[in-house]
Amino acid sequence: MPLVAPISIQKITGDSLTESPDLLAVEEPLEIRLGFGPIDDRQQRSIAVTMRTPGHDEELAMGFLFTEGIIHKPADIISCRHCIQDSTKEGNVIRVELSPEVDVDWLRLNRNTFTSSSCGLCGKTTIDAVMALTPGSVSSAFSIDPSVIHSIPEQVRAVQQAFAHTGGIHAAGLFDTNGSLLLVREDIGRHNALDKLIGAAFWKGWLPLAQYGIFLSGRIGVELVQKSWMAGVPLLAAVGAPSSLAVQMAQEATITLAGFVRDGRFNLYTQPDRVKLSMVAER
Repeated sequence: MPLVAPISIQKITGDSLTESPDLLAVEEPLEIRLGFGPIDDRQQRSIAVTMRTPGHDEELAMGFLFTEGIIHKPADIISCRHCIQDSTKEGNVIRVELSPEVDVDWLRLNRNTFTSSSCGLCGKTTIDAVMALTPGSVSSAFSIDPSVIHSIPEQVRAVQQAFAHTGGIHAAGLFDTNGSLLLVREDIGRHNALDKLIGAAFWKGWLPLAQYGIFLSGRIGVELVQKSWMAGVPLLAAVGAPSSLAVQMAQEATITLAGFVRDGRFNLYTQPDRVKLSMVAER
C-alpha cells in the first residue's frame, strides 16, 4: 500500500489559476487484534483502531502494545502479521499472537483512558495512571551537547520521504549523543509515528532507550511523553511546543523536554542538566 496518493489540484497564485498534479499522504484505518490465552483455548479480541499511513504496521502494533503495558519483551509475541484481504493486497487488520504466558489485564485496559486528549481526567490522575505502568522515573547518565540537538531536525527532514512529497506527515527520529540518527518513522498521526519508532526499537531489543533521544516533528502532547516514558527515553525534543500537562509529566518522569527545536534554537522545560549548558554563552 503506497504512502502517497496522486491528485489534481487547482493552484491559485495571485490572480492566476493553474491545474497541477500533487501528492497527498495516504490515510487508512488499522485495526489491531490480539490472539491470546492458553494453547488449548485461544481467543481473539480487537483492541484498537487507529488512522495511520500504511507502512511499518507491525512496528506500529508492537509499539502501541508496549506503551500500553500489554507486552514487555519480544518473547511475548508469537507472531505479528496482516490479515490478508485478498491474494494481492494486505488488509487493514493486523493480528498479534501473544505468548500463552502473557496475562492481559482487560479491566485495567478498559479503565485506562489517559491516552485520550478528551478524556476529561485531571493532570494528577493522568500521571498516576502512567506511573502505575512504568518502572519509575527515568534514570540515565545521558548527556548531550546543544549542537547535537540543533543538528537533528535537518537530519530527520532529509530522510522524510513522504513529507518531501506531501508536506502533511509527521516523523519521529531516534538519535544518540553523537548526533547519529539511528531510526526514523513517518505517519500521518504523531502518536503512530512514535509508536512505529518505539516498536522498531522494541523488536531490535534496544529498550529501555536510556542512552538515546527522540525527536518529534510536531508539538509535544502528554500522550507522547507517556510513550517516551514507557520506553525509558531521557530526552524528548520536538519542533513544536509542549502542553502544560506534557511538562508536568516530564517533570515526574525526569525526562528532559526540549521544544521549538528549529532555526538554531530550542527551549528547555525540564531536567536541563542533561544538556551541556556550559557550552552556551548567556546573553
